[in-house]
Amino acid sequence: MKYTYISSEVADTVQLASALAHWLGPGSVVALEGELGAGKTTFSQAFARELGVSGTVNSPTFTIIKEYEGRCPLYHMDVYRLSPEEADELGLDDYFYGDGVSLVEWASRIDELMPVERLQVTIARPVATSIEEWEENRRIITVEPLGELYAEGCRQMAEQGVWSGSEI
Repeated sequence: MKYTYISSEVADTVQLASALAHWLGPGSVVALEGELGAGKTTFSQAFARELGVSGTVNSPTFTIIKEYEGRCPLYHMDVYRLSPEEADELGLDDYFYGDGVSLVEWASRIDELMPVERLQVTIARPVATSIEEWEENRRIITVEPLGELYAEGCRQMAEQGVWSGSEI
C-alpha cells in the first residue's frame, strides 16, 4: 500500500518529514527519491530537526555520507554519484543495520544494496497543463512502507489524519 501526501507549500513538506521522523528510530532506513529541486534537502532538514539534530544539515552530494547526532544518530547519504559496486565498498550495511536512522537520497541507484524493509519516500512536482495550474511549491509525496514496522507506522499516521491524500 502506498500513501500520498499533497504538499502545497514548504511547511507541508516539513510537517510530513517531522511526522515520519517522530516514530522512526535506530535501524530505520528511509529511501528518498526525487528529481533535482524536488525538495529532498528540505525534507532531510526537517527530518533531522525532528531527530534532535542541531546545526546545518545539507545534502551530502560530494561527501556521500554525513553523520549527525540527535536522539539517535542520523546517517544522511547521497548515492547519486555512486555505482552499486562503489556503494557496496562503503560498507553501507553497517549504517543500515546500525544504531541510527539512515536517510538515503537517490536510493534507487543502489536498490540491490538497500534493505528489503524500508520506508520509500518519493517527492514529485506535479505536471501542470496550464500556467494557472502551476504552483512553484506544490509537491506530491508518495510514501510506501516496505515491511511491517513501516506499514504499522503509516497506518498509525493514517489514523491520526496525517495523510492529506488517499491511500493507493
